[in-house]
Amino acid sequence: MALPTASLLAPGRVVPPAPLPAAEVARAAAPFGQSTMLPRGAYQDDQVLAWEREHLLDGWVCVGRSTEIAPKGMRAESIGRSGVLLVRDADGALRAFENACRHRGHELLPCGGSSQGTRAIVCPYHAWSYRHDGSMIGAPGFREVPGFDTSLYSLKPVRVEEWHGWVFVDTSGQAPDFGSHIGQLESVVERYDADALVTPVVHEYDVEANWKVIIENYQECYHCPSIHPELCRVSPPDSGDNIELEGNWIGGNMDLRTSAATMSLDGHTEGTVMARLDEVESRTVMYVAVMPNLLISLHPDYIMSHLLTPISPDRTRIRCSWAFPAEVVEREGFDPSYAVDFWDLTNRQDWAACEAVQRGMKTPSYEPGPLAPSEDGVYHFTQLMARAYQGQQA
Repeated sequence: MALPTASLLAPGRVVPPAPLPAAEVARAAAPFGQSTMLPRGAYQDDQVLAWEREHLLDGWVCVGRSTEIAPKGMRAESIGRSGVLLVRDADGALRAFENACRHRGHELLPCGGSSQGTRAIVCPYHAWSYRHDGSMIGAPGFREVPGFDTSLYSLKPVRVEEWHGWVFVDTSGQAPDFGSHIGQLESVVERYDADALVTPVVHEYDVEANWKVIIENYQECYHCPSIHPELCRVSPPDSGDNIELEGNWIGGNMDLRTSAATMSLDGHTEGTVMARLDEVESRTVMYVAVMPNLLISLHPDYIMSHLLTPISPDRTRIRCSWAFPAEVVEREGFDPSYAVDFWDLTNRQDWAACEAVQRGMKTPSYEPGPLAPSEDGVYHFTQLMARAYQGQQA
């Protein structure tokens, strides 16, 4: 089996090993068929999550969909150890800044908050103000202060990229260029025209499980016959293949049964197959985990994405969105519930299983177990994590 070519650590960056037993990490990094899951502490310890926030969650991280930031709008997100302010000007240009006023560091917008139609960025504490490009406009009481130079107090920029309707930021400033991060995933996603889709439904879940437990669950259907009878009716759980291409992502596809047009409770669709998909894409669902926090499910007629935000070692906030072609959403009587209801049920089945895993790992004698032959997708993920925990960059 080929290993993932990507690294979760930026090249040339000196990173200490994670605070985990080296021997246990080495067992997780062993060849497929000999390896175990990651050490218990990877899912349980505050110090490990702090290490991840410092070294893994400060590179290219997804913060949402492009449509969530309208022209002359702002949105603030918590990323890794800090906050990011996303700002779109009247011409549609998107910029990102550290979410801190240059005066006393007050957040310019509460994390998770948004605003529309803003003429300027104004700190709510002392009203220091900034243009949409981050340059300072002025500060109350400083007009007559000798030597006060507004050009010295622009907001601190953060690297930002829009890719097929998703927004990514790099708070470290040290990650490789975004094209290298995505790699050959571009060829997998491009024909879905995701940047033109409309998102009419968003659900938010708080899951009492570590963020990695959720990604590992996403990477296999070994569990599907046990907990997903509805999914198994429309997609054979042993179908499809994992894809091994360059980039900081892992994933694979699953087939639709001949009786099913898409993933819904009865296999029917209220939409249409996206215009540029080929014969294989129109009969499969592609599941992709873009490291470290975006899960994308590419269906013939819609795209579902999960945005993961670690809150604590045993709690993850998930923002799940369903996106459809605009002409489908605008159709009279269109009802997205055929897709939403199916995945809301499936999501909740998964979250219950992930929470049970999280609780089970707390038992006194728990030891990481081996991977089943069909869990090669999980192995790809644990290999990426084990190499990162060891401080390896490739």
